[in-house]
Amino acid sequence: MSVRRAACPAALLLSLLPGLLAAQPPEVIRTKTGIRMALIPAGSFAMGSDRGHADEAPVHRLQIDAFYMDLYEVTQQQYGELVRGNPSHFKGPKNPIEQVSWAAAALYCNARSRAEGLEACYREDTAECNFAAAGYRLPTEAEWEYACRAGSGTQYPFGDEAAELGDYAWYAGNSLRTTHPVGQKKPNRWGLYDMLGNVAEWCNDRYDPRYYRTSPDSNPRGPAQADLFVLRGGAWNSPAEECRSAFRLRENPGFRVTCFQGDHIGLRCVRKATEARSTDELRRTP
Repeated sequence: MSVRRAACPAALLLSLLPGLLAAQPPEVIRTKTGIRMALIPAGSFAMGSDRGHADEAPVHRLQIDAFYMDLYEVTQQQYGELVRGNPSHFKGPKNPIEQVSWAAAALYCNARSRAEGLEACYREDTAECNFAAAGYRLPTEAEWEYACRAGSGTQYPFGDEAAELGDYAWYAGNSLRTTHPVGQKKPNRWGLYDMLGNVAEWCNDRYDPRYYRTSPDSNPRGPAQADLFVLRGGAWNSPAEECRSAFRLRENPGFRVTCFQGDHIGLRCVRKATEARSTDELRRTP
C-alpha cells in the first residue's frame, strides 16, 4: 500500500505566493503633490511571450523589487501644475497628457521630485537615471510588465482572449478615436487603471529587439545603448493585439527634435518603495 506524503507547508506556500499577492488589495498612498500610488509588491514573473512577436521572446523569469506606481496615467491637469504648457491634442484636465517625448516625460519626473523636496532621478544633460535617488522616474520595462500582469501569466491581465478588453481599456475598438478621462475602466488586480489603452506609456529603457536574450534575471534596466526607447500598453488607436501585456513599442525619445510626439503617447511614474514608505509627506489613503 502506498502512502501519500503531506505537502511541505513551506513549499506549498511558495507555490501559492504569486496568486496570493495578486489577490491582495494594494497599499495605496497619496503623495505630497496629491497623486495616488499603489505599492507593487516584490516578486518574480515570466516576462515576454513565445506566442507574440520576435522581440517578445524568449520568455524569461525575472525578480523585481517592490516599488510604488501611479494608479493612473499622468493627467493634463497634473502635468500643467508642474510643467508650463499643455502639448496634448485631445484637451481635457482629466485626460492623460499626450504628445510628450521621453525627454519631456523625464523632465516632468524631475519637476515632480523637486516639488516634493526629493532628489531628482534624471541628469538633464545626459538623461542618465539615478536609480538610488528618492524621486520619481519612468518605470523600467520589466517593472511595467510586472505591474501590468499583476500576477497573471496570460496574454492580457484578465485572460488569453480579448473579449473583455473593452472593460479594461480604451482602444481602437471602443475609443471613438480619442483619449478619455483616466480611471473610467476596470483596474487590474493591483488597482492600476488604464495600463492597457488610452495612451501608450514611456518606459525608462532603451529598446533592443534582442535584449531579452541577455537580460539580467533581477531588476533589468535595459540596454546601455540604443537610439529608440520603449513604450508599453497600447493606446486609444491600438488594435487589441497591441494591448497584450507583452507587446512592445518603440519610439524616438525626442532629445534633438522640437516637434511633439504622437497623440497616443503619455506616461505614469514610479518611485522606490523603501524611500516612499519612510517619507513623512506620504500618507495612507482611506
